[in-house]
Amino acid sequence: MSDPFVLFSKWLEAAKAHPAITEPTAMCLATADGNAMPSARIVLLKGHDARGFVFYTNFESRKSAEIKTNPHVALCFWWMALERQVRIEGEIVPVSDAEADAYYASRHRESRIGAWSSRQSQPLGSREELVAAVEANEARFEGKDVPRPPFWSGWRVVPLVIEFWQQSEFRLHDRDVYTRNASGGWDIGKLYP
Repeated sequence: MSDPFVLFSKWLEAAKAHPAITEPTAMCLATADGNAMPSARIVLLKGHDARGFVFYTNFESRKSAEIKTNPHVALCFWWMALERQVRIEGEIVPVSDAEADAYYASRHRESRIGAWSSRQSQPLGSREELVAAVEANEARFEGKDVPRPPFWSGWRVVPLVIEFWQQSEFRLHDRDVYTRNASGGWDIGKLYP
């Protein structure tokens, strides 16, 4: 297949259809700070197309601070029940305000209140502090729309490399790798397992 985004969509749809895969959009995001110290966490894929892979977060979080320092990131999807993995390496850019607004508006009201209430990645003295922040924001926005906070938006991973890994017997796995070339197309190759 010449288009990795078409192949990714097929694999994602298979993951969504599989009853053993409870969160098919879960992906591990790896970032590194200015000292090249890596960190990884699970985030949820909220959109993908030929421009890249999108997730949303607090722009004051640790992951966003690392992204702002070093825009080179990696993603990894692991669908054990299908014996498949997709690895993505690339550069990250913010989504447009219009995209962030549209996605934010689609979230449950409680999630929108949560975005205002969490100082993501900052020290938290107690659970009661968080509950109090939620209650304060519920009162603040009672009877009103909950707008997108100025510190909350999305990131798009623009892939430079996408690897599709399919498990096979005797560890003779299939590894197909798509590498972005200078013309913006994709060079396709295989890797030893």
